[in-house]
Amino acid sequence: MTINTLTADKPRLVVVGNGMVGHHFIEQLIEQGAQHQFAINVFGEEPHLAYDRVHLSEYFTGKAAADLAMTDGRLYDENGVRYFTKSQVVAIERDAKSLQLASGERLSYDILVLATGSYPFVPPMPGHDRDNTFVYRTLEDLDAIRDCAKQVTRGTVVGGGLLGLEAANALKNLGLETSVIEFAPRLMPVQLDETGGQVLKEMIEGLEVKVNTATATQNIVDGEQAFHRMNFADGSYLETDLILFSAGIRPQDALARQSGLEIGERGGICVNNDCVTSDDSIYAIGECALWNGRIFGLVAPGYSMAKAAVAHIMGDSDKRFMGADMSTKLKLLGCDVGSIGDAHAQTQGCKVFVYQDELTQSYRKMVVSEDGKKLLGAVLVGDNSYYDTLLQYYLNAIDLPDNAQSLILPSMDGAPAALGVDALPATASICSCHNVSKQDISDAVCAGALSVGDVKGVTKAATGCGGCAALLKKVVDNELLALGVEVSTDICEHFAYTRQDLYNLIKIEGIKSFAELLQKHGKGHGCEICKPAVGSILASVWNDYVLKKEHIGLQDTNDRFLANMQKDGSYSIVPRIPGGEITPEKLIVLGQVAKDYGLYTKITGGQRIDLFGATLPQLPEIWEKLVAAGFETGQAYGKSLRTVKSCVGSTWCRYGVNDSMGMAIHLENRYKGLRSPHKIKFAVSGCTRECAEAQSKDIGVIATEGGWNLYVCGNGGMKPRHADLFATDLDDETLVKYIDRVLMFYTQTADRLQRTSVWMESLEGGLDYLKEVVIDDKLGLCDELESRMQHVVDTFQCEWKTTLQDEQALKNFRQFVNYEGDDTNVVFVEERNQIRPATEEEKQQLIAKAG
Repeated sequence: MTINTLTADKPRLVVVGNGMVGHHFIEQLIEQGAQHQFAINVFGEEPHLAYDRVHLSEYFTGKAAADLAMTDGRLYDENGVRYFTKSQVVAIERDAKSLQLASGERLSYDILVLATGSYPFVPPMPGHDRDNTFVYRTLEDLDAIRDCAKQVTRGTVVGGGLLGLEAANALKNLGLETSVIEFAPRLMPVQLDETGGQVLKEMIEGLEVKVNTATATQNIVDGEQAFHRMNFADGSYLETDLILFSAGIRPQDALARQSGLEIGERGGICVNNDCVTSDDSIYAIGECALWNGRIFGLVAPGYSMAKAAVAHIMGDSDKRFMGADMSTKLKLLGCDVGSIGDAHAQTQGCKVFVYQDELTQSYRKMVVSEDGKKLLGAVLVGDNSYYDTLLQYYLNAIDLPDNAQSLILPSMDGAPAALGVDALPATASICSCHNVSKQDISDAVCAGALSVGDVKGVTKAATGCGGCAALLKKVVDNELLALGVEVSTDICEHFAYTRQDLYNLIKIEGIKSFAELLQKHGKGHGCEICKPAVGSILASVWNDYVLKKEHIGLQDTNDRFLANMQKDGSYSIVPRIPGGEITPEKLIVLGQVAKDYGLYTKITGGQRIDLFGATLPQLPEIWEKLVAAGFETGQAYGKSLRTVKSCVGSTWCRYGVNDSMGMAIHLENRYKGLRSPHKIKFAVSGCTRECAEAQSKDIGVIATEGGWNLYVCGNGGMKPRHADLFATDLDDETLVKYIDRVLMFYTQTADRLQRTSVWMESLEGGLDYLKEVVIDDKLGLCDELESRMQHVVDTFQCEWKTTLQDEQALKNFRQFVNYEGDDTNVVFVEERNQIRPATEEEKQQLIAKAG
């Protein structure tokens, strides 16, 4: 049976290419009902159906191919779409409207869509095709890179653009000594200016990745100390074992060239606003398509092209492709990078505002029109928290405020607030991945989508990279309010209260259990939202043992087992090491425990030592050894104080002006028992050189000649925020008093899972209001806040130790109720002389080998 005879009853629509854009095209066809009009066939060269290349690097951090898959085929099967993997189309015969496959089969078409994407550019230098040289494009490429990385120690990426730095991060995560070679004079030359590129280079080099810019590779030959030797034009060289080429992409236009379609001077299939090529029956979308002389190398423009092509095929002339914004917001090797519009200030008459903080490695630039009214472009390195507001000013041509430069300055009096959703026009892009506008969201709400989840389902907003989720919620809430629909602040359907309401009820009425609270103020049986929230509140107010019989059903897995569950079902053990200070005797104990139980060990950025790979029954055994040696739980599993990071301060450092180590240990021991709405991190620096990075923590303390400066409500993570200076030159007693008040006020009034930074920004009056409450005692709460914190301090208990003394609690630490054996799903392999969780593929290989 040939491919042709299977689909001869309807006009044939054939898609060549099943990447992200090709798959999105199919989704749009199905959404428009095209499967009822056309016999749809899809051909992909790879062995997999479409998968998420945007998050491809996560394949190296444990995700399997199935985790990245955008479809398992059911969507196609249910809608009559026939798909073929490992099927290469080698020729187009336009006169006959037919395709030839590598297998020799032929297939006729009525409409042909080319979504062939791009291919990695490999500079044609001598030696580029040696063994141990790779590109970074497909899952098979990544498999080959990983296999090679197991045998070598040094890796080099050729190319310092977006993909090159992502590839460098992958090599670093594989444990290789990593270098980056960039021909241009700076990293990310398309997105960043000279200063921004230099700041990024310094940040990346600080992460122990070697960077060589303005470097041209002449050839690659055998190395003396490594597999390769890369010889550079200036006479220098680099020896490395593995080379990964990521020097840009080229449009995959070979089929179009062969068939005589119009091709751009530098490649790419020429298309119009409907994504139609020079042949009316052939479309091109994504990275293979050239529109107005431009190739768009991001997925969002490809999705927009797919929508335009589907609209034209279905007879809708309103949705045309009119270009796309190429602004980008990324985290590369943990470093924030943002680029908007005219980042290089090439517009005639434009003006530039620049802010640079060399201490925190932050660089921000705004490019504005000659009259200062419009934002034309921006560059951000080191802190992307300014990106969303700047992007909306740019995309929607909104007039800038009078003090526009304040948009990139640290928070201060008079700085304009973030742009409210009311100020955004209906055309404002909320989700660039799926091209969802504010109007699309409004239409969805008006049609009956009355929650963020409903709107996601209708529009797909925030289902791509997820970076627009917070903005999406604001727009949805705003639209609901405009319709007169009350926006519920209830914690869930079982309690018609906010978290703060529940906190007050528990405290004022002396409620000691979830059952009592549910009986008095709730309904139903509770859920995964209210149970852990109430469990946290009970622990915050009464500092009670979390595994008491009446509390244990409230906890999530990590709290229930006082350890963090890892991806393979094993657990990590994180003992507290206040300030990172540890005796040789305790170091020996940790090493011996790790050796006895075969655990993976890692020194964290929080100055602790984490032990990974323990099974559930092993947890109490290991705790017993650690507790006997003087350790206690580090509560890494809880919404509580994690660590107080510190430099060595005046005790050792010649720059130190105060004992930061002593203060860090004091603060960690004081607040280690506090359960809060979210995790909390501290840092104490012994001088203004700020080696402990205190200004990126929830509570930051910096020594001065006059005492201590206190910073509050900063955080790292996905959305970093610098802490705000709260008070200066404090003595020890006042410092602790202010921290007591801030933390207890936060614990009492914040929403569930709300970080201190978000909490403070949500307070009416923000930082100034918090100062009035904590320093001026505006609400008359300070004595009570201090008293409640002292109760937490006085009633601290090590939850590991308490569990070891509770026979009933210890019953929870059995792997299986009716089986004494080990969990066979927990399988480890050795890498860099330590264990790590086996991938599914490795498990199957081990099973096959054993069988």
